[in-house]
Amino acid sequence: MTGADSILAGLAEVARERERRAADPALRARVTALKHYQQQRLRHTYADLLASPRYRQAALFFLEELYGPEEFVQRDAQFARIAPAIARLFPGEVVATVAVLSQLHALSEALDTLMALALAGAAGLDAPLDAEAYGRAWRTVGQVAERERQIALLLQVGQALDRHTRSRLLRASLHVMRTPARAAGLGALQRFLEAGFDAFGAMGGAKEFLQTIAERERRLAAALFAGETP
Repeated sequence: MTGADSILAGLAEVARERERRAADPALRARVTALKHYQQQRLRHTYADLLASPRYRQAALFFLEELYGPEEFVQRDAQFARIAPAIARLFPGEVVATVAVLSQLHALSEALDTLMALALAGAAGLDAPLDAEAYGRAWRTVGQVAERERQIALLLQVGQALDRHTRSRLLRASLHVMRTPARAAGLGALQRFLEAGFDAFGAMGGAKEFLQTIAERERRLAAALFAGETP
């Protein structure tokens, strides 16, 4: 499967999840509430990184661009539009990173739908969402391997961005693409890529940052599966 095919496959899965929610407004509202809850949890878990001058920009990128409550409809549409010709417009390393990102996006959306359904099944769609309810839904959904894969894909995106920012040629190529991308209606995609490059470039090395995320997310997942309330 080419990079473009992988991107399109991931986006097709995301589109299916959106269609499923569009047909069920209550489910869509529950997913939105879940996403907000998860983002607040992340803000709490990574409060120290958000307060750090070195890590703040990268932490915000993860929270708002990778784990945020937004559906990124415009960005996804641009990814889908560009996928067939992406190899001609962006460097190969960037294409590979976008392909991993699309896999992460698809997996996260699928897990969020399952979580919302589990929450509704346990207490109804209008029940309050708290740590106890979240933990029960997590265990009902299960998917231990997929939760680990979600973390691994997130780390892959971070590691790729860390590598990319060290390449002056790649950074220069991305900036050269700014005007053509806007002219082609790909501004949201360009902004996302530049935000990632800028965030990781400002950090001056992402090893400790990504190690912290890996340790905390795996610790949290293990605690939730064990029936603990972190």
